[in-house]
Amino acid sequence: MCAAGRRWGRRERALLWCVLVAAWEAAWGQLRYSVPEEMPKGSFVGDVAKDLGLELPALRDRGVRILDRGRTQYFALHGKTGHLVTAERIDREQLCRLVEKCVLRCEVIVEGEMKFFEIEVEITDINDNAPSFRESQKELRMSETTALGSRFPLAEAHDPDSGRNSLQSYELSGDEHFSLAVQAGPGGDQRPELVLAKALDREEAAFHELVLRASDGGEPARTGTARIRVAVLDANDNAPVFSQAEYTLRVPEDVPVGSTLVTVTATDADEGIYGHVKYSLKKATDLASEIFQLDAETGAITLLRSLDFEEGDSHELEVQAEDGGGLSDTAKVAITVTDVNDNAPELTVSSSLSAISEDAPPGTVVALLHVQDRDSGANGEVRCSLDGGVPFRLRSSQGSYYSVVTARELDREEVAEYNVTVRAADGGSPALWSSAVLALRVLDVNDNAPVFAEARYSARLPENNAAGALVLTVRAADADWGQNARVRYRLLEGRVRGAPLSSYVSVQAETGALYALRSFDYEEVREVGLWVRAEDGGAPALSSNVSVRLVIVDENDNAPQVLYPPPAPAPGAGWAGVELAPRSAEPGALVAKVVAVDADAGQNAWLSYELAKATDSTATVRVFVLDRNDNAPRVLWPAAGAGVVPRSAEAGYLVAKVVAVDADAGRNAWLSYELVQAPEPALFRVGLHSGEVRTARAVSERDAAKQRLVAVVKDHGQPALSATATLHVVLAESLQEALPELSERAAGADSPAELQFYLVLALALLSALFLLSVALAVLARVRRAGPPAVLRCLGAQRFSVAGAAFPADFCEGTLPYSYNLCVAPGRAVAEGAWLPPPPPSLAAEELLGAELCYVLAVFFF
Repeated sequence: MCAAGRRWGRRERALLWCVLVAAWEAAWGQLRYSVPEEMPKGSFVGDVAKDLGLELPALRDRGVRILDRGRTQYFALHGKTGHLVTAERIDREQLCRLVEKCVLRCEVIVEGEMKFFEIEVEITDINDNAPSFRESQKELRMSETTALGSRFPLAEAHDPDSGRNSLQSYELSGDEHFSLAVQAGPGGDQRPELVLAKALDREEAAFHELVLRASDGGEPARTGTARIRVAVLDANDNAPVFSQAEYTLRVPEDVPVGSTLVTVTATDADEGIYGHVKYSLKKATDLASEIFQLDAETGAITLLRSLDFEEGDSHELEVQAEDGGGLSDTAKVAITVTDVNDNAPELTVSSSLSAISEDAPPGTVVALLHVQDRDSGANGEVRCSLDGGVPFRLRSSQGSYYSVVTARELDREEVAEYNVTVRAADGGSPALWSSAVLALRVLDVNDNAPVFAEARYSARLPENNAAGALVLTVRAADADWGQNARVRYRLLEGRVRGAPLSSYVSVQAETGALYALRSFDYEEVREVGLWVRAEDGGAPALSSNVSVRLVIVDENDNAPQVLYPPPAPAPGAGWAGVELAPRSAEPGALVAKVVAVDADAGQNAWLSYELAKATDSTATVRVFVLDRNDNAPRVLWPAAGAGVVPRSAEAGYLVAKVVAVDADAGRNAWLSYELVQAPEPALFRVGLHSGEVRTARAVSERDAAKQRLVAVVKDHGQPALSATATLHVVLAESLQEALPELSERAAGADSPAELQFYLVLALALLSALFLLSVALAVLARVRRAGPPAVLRCLGAQRFSVAGAAFPADFCEGTLPYSYNLCVAPGRAVAEGAWLPPPPPSLAAEELLGAELCYVLAVFFF
C-alpha cells in the first residue's frame, strides 16, 4: 500500500513538473509539440489558443496567424478552434535526413499586439521505410585457395528511419561454406562481413548463391535482401592496397559542377586480370550518391551537382578497390564543405501598420521584421539599418526579430506619407543585402487652428447702401486635412448703438462673405468694429479671430441748414431778423454774419455763400476757388538722362531720383511713382512717394549692360492724370567702361525732341510780344479817359476786414481769391426803422463742431 502511494506520488510530481515546464515555456513565448510523421493534412498538433491564453474571438480580432520560415508551409492555425494542425504531409526522412532529432520551427504572430511566440514541433519517426541495399545483387570472386576464416566486406543496408525503426540486424542464408560476421563501425554502424567457413573447391562447385537479409526493429519489422553470388577462381594471392587509408579534403561550396575533387589510387602486385583494379563506392549516403561520382577505372571523384553548405557541411564516402581475382581494399574519403557567402539575408515583414496617427508617442511599434541568413559564421551575421531622414529607428527584439518604432512625434502637415526602407546586410566580403519598403500613411490630428489671410480687414461702405449688400470676404486656411481643415465662420457678439451687431451685419458660414443687413446712415453710424471667428471641424474644434473695421462713407444727402438769421415765420409777416448799420459806416464795416451748417462731412459739408438779392448797396464777398484736376504732372528730371550703376552694387543702391511737379493743389497735386517698364523687373524698384529708383537686388553678371526704365507719375485727382519718365541705366564698374554705352546713347538721341523744344520757345516769345502790345494799348486808352468810378472804390480803406474763420482744410489746396463789390460814394443808404441789435453771435466752431469744414462770411455795406 505504501509502495503504491509512493508510486502515485511520483507520477503526480512528474505530471506537475511537465505542467510547470509547459507554463514556463509559454510565459517565455515558446511552445513545444510533437507529431508523428506521415500524418494526413489537418491532423491535430497542439492547442495554441489554450496554451497562450487567447480567447477564440480574439484570434480574429487580434489578427493571429502562423508564420513558417521554411520553404514549405507545414502548419496552419485553425480559425475556429485555435488548434495547430498540419498543412502538408510531413516526411521526416526527407526533411531531416542528416540529423537525429527532427524539429520544425514556426512563429505565432499576434498583429494586434505586435507580439510573436516561437513554436517547436518535433517530428517523431514511424517505421515507414524498409532497409535497402544499394545493389540488390552482388557477385564476389574468391580463389579456391582462400584460407578458412577469410573475411570479405559486404555492402551495408540503409534504412532512413531512426531509433529502433532503423537497421538492427543482418542474416545470411544459402550455403554452408560461408557464415556472417557483423562488425561495429566507428560511428556505431553495423558492417556485415562474409566469412569463409569451409574450404572452397572450384571443381566441386564453381558458384555459391547466398541471400543477405537486413531487418529493422519496427513493429512489425521490415526487411530488405540482397543476393550474393560467389564465383570460385583460381589462386589470387595479392589484394589491392590504397595509397592512403583515409582521404581528407576541404571544398568550398561554390566549386563548379564537373570538377574533380580527389583521385583515390590503389595498387595490386599481381599481374594480368588479378592486377587490374576497379573502384566502387562501398558506402555512401543517398545525398552523397546524388552529389559525387566515382570513376571505376581512374578513381577520380567528381561533382555531379552544386554543393550547398546549408544542406550539408560534410560528407563521408567509403571507396572499395577490387582486383580481377575478387580481392579488395577499402579507404575512407572525408569531404568537408566550407561556407561561401552565397545567400543574401532574408528580410520578412511579419506584421506592419499601414497608417499611424500623427500624435502617436515616440516608441510606437509600426512593423515587426524577421531576418535570417542561411550562411554561417560572419557570412550569416546580419545587420539591419534604416535609410536616413525618417523619424523611425530599429529596435532589436527577441531572437532574429526587429521592431520598427517611431523615434519622435510625427507631423502630417510636414510629411503625409513615409516609405521606410529597411536594409539587411550580412558580414561577408563582399556583403550581400536585401531590403523591404514599408509604406506608412500619417493620419491627421486637429493640431492646427485656422489662419486668416490678413492680420486685420477693413472696408469702406457708402451710406444709404442696399440691404444685403456684400461688404467684403474674409478667408482663413487650415493646414490640417479633411474634416479638421473644414473652416466655418461666425460673428462674435457685439452691439452697435445699443442694438445687437447681428442686426447690422452677417457672415456666410461657408464662404466668409460679410453682408450688410440694413442701410447705413453716416450721420448715425460712421464706423463699425467687429470680430469674425474661423472655426475648424475637428474635435475639439480650434479657432482664431480677426478684427474687421467697416468705415461708412458719407454721401451728399443733406441740404445746408441756416442757423442765423432765422427764417421768416410766414410770408408777409416781416423780417425775421434786422441788423442795424449806422449811416456813418465806412466801407467794409461788418453788418451781419450768416451762419449755416450741413450734416454731411468732407466736401459734402463745404459751404459757399452768395448774395442773391440786395437793394442799393455795395458788398465785399471773399470767394474761395476750389482746384480741379486739369494739370497733368510734369517731369523735371530725367528729361533724357542716363545713369551708371556699378556691377558690384548691392540691393538698395540709389540709381536716380525722378523729380516731377503738378500745377494743381491739394490731392490733385499729390504724386505717386510706379515702374511700368524694365528689361529686368526684379532688378529695380521705385519709391511710391519719393520717386527714388533703387536696385531691388544685387547686380549679377547675367544682367544686360544697358537697361531702359520707364516710370509713370500719377496724381490723385478724379480722373487721375499721369506723365512718363525714361531713364537709361548702364551697368559698368567705371566711367571708362560706361563711355561706349553712353556714346552710343548720345549718337542715337532723338532729334525731333530738340526741334519741338525750339518750336515751343519761339511760340512763347511771340505770345509775350503780343500781350505786351495789348497791355500798352490799354494803358494809353485809360490815361486818356481817366479812372472809372468802379475802380475808385478800391481804395486802401475800402477792403473788408471782417475776421471770418476759415477751416484748416484750405491748406490742402483751396486757394483764396478776393472779389470786391462796390457802390458809388454819392449813393445814400435808405433809412428805416432798426430793431435792437441781436444777441451776440456764437462762434462758427461752436455751432458746427468737428463737422464744419468751411464758413464763408458775407459782409454788406
